[in-house]
Amino acid sequence: MITATSPVALHGTFDAADITFLLKPVLVDSTDVMEKERLIQSGARHYSEMISFEKPPTLAYEAIFADALDRGAERMGREIASLAVALQRISPKIVTLVSLVRAGAPIGVLLARALKRIGVDVAHFGVSIVRDRGLDHNALDFILARRPASSVFFVDGWTGKGAIASELERTLARRAEVEPRLVVLADPCGGAWLAASGEDWLIPSGILGATVSGLISRSILNDDVVGPGDFHGCIVWSHLRGYDRTRPFIETVETHVEAALATTPAAEWTSAHRQERAAASSDVIDAIAARHGVTNRNRIKPGIAEATRAILRRVPERIFVDDPADPDLAALVHLARSAKVPLDRLPGDVAPYRAVTLIRPIA
Repeated sequence: MITATSPVALHGTFDAADITFLLKPVLVDSTDVMEKERLIQSGARHYSEMISFEKPPTLAYEAIFADALDRGAERMGREIASLAVALQRISPKIVTLVSLVRAGAPIGVLLARALKRIGVDVAHFGVSIVRDRGLDHNALDFILARRPASSVFFVDGWTGKGAIASELERTLARRAEVEPRLVVLADPCGGAWLAASGEDWLIPSGILGATVSGLISRSILNDDVVGPGDFHGCIVWSHLRGYDRTRPFIETVETHVEAALATTPAAEWTSAHRQERAAASSDVIDAIAARHGVTNRNRIKPGIAEATRAILRRVPERIFVDDPADPDLAALVHLARSAKVPLDRLPGDVAPYRAVTLIRPIA
C-alpha cells in the first residue's frame, strides 16, 4: 500500500505563495509497471486509475539532471521571460495561471513569479487534466468562483503529439466562458496557443518527476478514492524528500528570468508557426506508425521529455533519435542503455522531434 500525507492546503514542497494544488491526496495500491502496461493496452483499466511507485533518481541520473540544468537554465529563464512579457501585454492587470499537473507546475511557478515582478496581479493553481477524461471541472469551478474567466491561461511544459491541447479544447467546448489558451515553453507539434518556441529542446524539469514538482505525483482519477465532488487525486511522495530539487531548481532558473525580463521581447506564436509544426509532427508520427504497424498512437511518445518519461513510467519497445551523442539526449540514452532498450539512429527522420519512444505492445 502506498502512503501519502494530506496537508491542509496542498502546495507540495513549493513555497506556499507560489502555487496551490487543487488535488485530493489519496491512498491507492501501487501497480507494477508491466502489469499497468498490460491493463492499459487491454482496455481493462484507464492509465489515470493506476500509479506505479516512483523510485528515487540514481546518482548518475541526478548528475545528468544537474548538467542539463547548468546548460539549460539560461535559455529557460529567457523563454519564461518572453512568455511573461507576452501575457502582460494581453492581460496587463490580472492573470490566473492554471498549471496542468504535473509538468506545468514548475513552469507556472516561474511564470507567476515573473508576472508579479512586472506588476501583474497573479494567482496560480495546479489542476489535473486526464487524456480521454478531461480537465477537473470541480477545480475549474473553484478557480472561477475567485478569479475572472477572462484572466485564465493554462500552463504546461511542452507539447508532444498535442493530446493534452486537444483534451483541453474538448473539455472547454461546453464552457464558453473559458478559452483553451495553452501556454508552453516548447511546442513542436503546433498545439499550443502561445509558445516560446517550436523547438524540441531539453527543458531541465522535463527529465525529472516528483523531485522537481513539489513531490506531487501525476494525477489519479479512480472512483475508489475520488468522488463526484472531489478534486482529482494525487500522491504526495514523501519518501523522495531527501532527493527533492524543487526549490533549488526554481531559484536557479529564476535568476535567469530576472536578468532577461527587461530586455527579452514578447513571445510570438502565430498560426503559421502552429500549422508548420503540426504538419511536420503529423508526418513523423504517421511514418513511425506505418513502419512499425502501430494502430494505437498512444504507443508513440514524441519529444525529448515525453520520450524520456515513457522509459521511466512505461514499457518501451525501442527509441528513435536524431543523434545519440546529442548532449540533450543524455538522460534518455542513459535510461535506454540501463534498461537495454534498442536505440535507432534516424538522422533527420524524427524532426521536428529529437527523440521518440515507441511503447512495447503487451499481449
